[in-house]
This record gives sequence, structure tokens and C-alpha cells, in this order.
Amino acid sequence: MPSADDPFAIAAPAHRYLRAQVEEDLALKMVFIGGPRQVGKTSLARSLLPDPACELNYDVAAHRLALLRHELPATDFWFFDEIHKYRGWRNYLKGLFDQHGGRRRILVTGSARLDLYRFGGDSLQGRYFYLRLHPFSVAELGGQADVVPALLALGGFPEPFLSASERFARRWALAYRERLVREEISGLEQVSDLGRLELLAATLPERVGSPLSLNSLREDLQVSHQTVSRWADMLERVYGIFRLAPFGAPRLRAVKKERKHYHYDWSVVPDAGARFENMVASHLLKWVEFQIDTEGRDLELRYFRDIDGREVDFLITERRQPIAMVECKLGDDVVSPGLRYLKARFPDVIAWQVSAHGVRDYLSVEGVRVAPAVRLLRELV
Repeated sequence: MPSADDPFAIAAPAHRYLRAQVEEDLALKMVFIGGPRQVGKTSLARSLLPDPACELNYDVAAHRLALLRHELPATDFWFFDEIHKYRGWRNYLKGLFDQHGGRRRILVTGSARLDLYRFGGDSLQGRYFYLRLHPFSVAELGGQADVVPALLALGGFPEPFLSASERFARRWALAYRERLVREEISGLEQVSDLGRLELLAATLPERVGSPLSLNSLREDLQVSHQTVSRWADMLERVYGIFRLAPFGAPRLRAVKKERKHYHYDWSVVPDAGARFENMVASHLLKWVEFQIDTEGRDLELRYFRDIDGREVDFLITERRQPIAMVECKLGDDVVSPGLRYLKARFPDVIAWQVSAHGVRDYLSVEGVRVAPAVRLLRELV
């Protein structure tokens, strides 16, 4: 356990940020909680249970047998974990909800595959709310300035973050990547060359912050373009990475195809600037998906880059129109040319340039808020 004077010994939040929304939604429909493995989905669900007997985990033999026999707990709350491993899980849950939905709350969690499988011939349409759980963030951890260096060093997954140990976080990250490929992906897809897929997962952190060239990856891994494209899709489907498309508008000479990628566990990114950018990307994605899942807003997280090389790290759009732009810097840099360019074309859009180590906080002549990252991140979720 970390000592009391450990600089990274930051307390866990009393409750995860989705808890209130889960409770509200359970009164109306089933609730599915998705997201990366080991992000805290099961712990969140257990914190809501009135009785441990409410839980049925498909990986536990006794629970699995009870589920297959339709011998469910005599409670008004049922929590199903990993039930997507049961071949007929969608129809099973449909039947339970149609028969008992008005009298029982039904909560479902699972690995990243739950998010994929729920779309396959969705017989559950209209019977559930889907909520995505993300790693810890500045706002969720209280919004104090000391949270930023802790998150940068340890990542936002609960186990390594709460260890307060960079050594433990590095060991955890290596094991996590191996489990993601060897268990999560191999259980989802047929992969003939797991070794090269692991090599892809290991090399991607070095490419964070720049548009991802599949041709370059193809040459490095000595596989076909189709193969490396499929592998990148797999890593995204199991919440290993997420990718952002570029923003383009008729009056901008924007690039149209190249996507940037980031990691849910940003602690694996070796370059300090790229790691900070990745952490901010994860915070923005968490806010965007929270707004989508809980408010039904039509939001997207994108980036901007034009054919003249001007770039802005992040752009949030609503109904395809920009509502906020964010640029990341390590220190107290002047406003970037790309951000000035984009702000001039969308003068009414909120613009931030945030820093990892800077201390200055001011509004530039262009209307850009230049500030330490904590000022923005603590206003998210």
C-alpha cells in the first residue's frame, strides 16, 4: 500500500460517475454497462446490489448452472455479469424483461464484446439503456491540480491508479495488453498470427498524436493492408484504442481520410507530449460519450488538420457543427497557429489551449483560453 506521503496517493471516488444514472435508468429499462475490461464495471454494479445473492456471473459454474436452469434469485434485482458468453443471451434477457421487467431491475455487464454483440440482430431493441464506463478522470477524482501528474504517470484504470506506484502501473499495463490480445481478441475473432498482432499493439503507443498510416504499419509488420486494417479494427472493438476522424467543412482545406488513434490506457505512451495529448483525448471522449449516453446529444470527437499542415488536436462537434476546440501543449506556449486559424473561422466556438506543466491562465487576443489542463478537465466528467 502507498505511504501517506506518496505524491500519487490520491483517494478513490466515493462512487463512480455513472452510478446515479444507472439507478435512474434501472427504474425504466434494463441497463447494460460496457467499456474496457478492468475499468470497474463489475465493481460499479456490485455497489448497487441490495444483496450479494442478486449476482449471477456466467464465469462461475454454480451461477451458470442456475442461469441455464432458469433458477434465478428470489430478489427484485438481477445482476448478470459476462452473460454474453451464453449463446442465446439476447433472447434470454428479452424473455426475462418481457415477463418481469415491471417488477425487477435488471443490470448487465460484460467485457468489451457486449458492446459488439448487442448489435447482432438486436432482439432487445427498446428494452435497455447502454452506458459506457471510462477510466478515472480529473473531475471524477476531485478536480485538484495534483491529480493531473498522477493520472499522467499511472493512467486512469482503477487498479494501477490506486496502487500509486509507477512500477506496478508499468507491470499492469504489460499484462493488460497481453490479456487484451490473448483473451479478449482471440475470443472474439479468428486470428492466425497472434504474435504479430501483439507486436502491432506494442508499437502503436509510439505513433500516438499523428495520423495513423496503415501502409507504414503494413510494411513494418510484413502483412497485407487488409490484415493490419482488420487488426486495428479489432483493437478498437475491444477498447484497446479509439480513433478520431478529421473534421472537414466546405470552407476548410481539410484532410478527409487519415485518422488519429489513442489508447484507453495512456500510461503506455512513451513520449511525454503524446501521453498528455492522449490523456486529454480520453477525458474529452469520456465527456462526449457521457453526453450521448445520458442526454442523447449528437456529438462527435474529431481533430483538425488541413492540407497546408495546420492542426488542432481536438474538435467537438454537435450535429456536425463545431462547439469546442482544444489544443494540447506541455508548457506555457503561445497560441498555436492551427488553433488561431480555426478560431478565426469559427469565432463563436469555445477554444482552449491547455498545458501539462504551464501555470499561465489568460484569454488571448484571438479569444483562446490558455490555461493549465486542470482548469478544463475538472469541468468535464
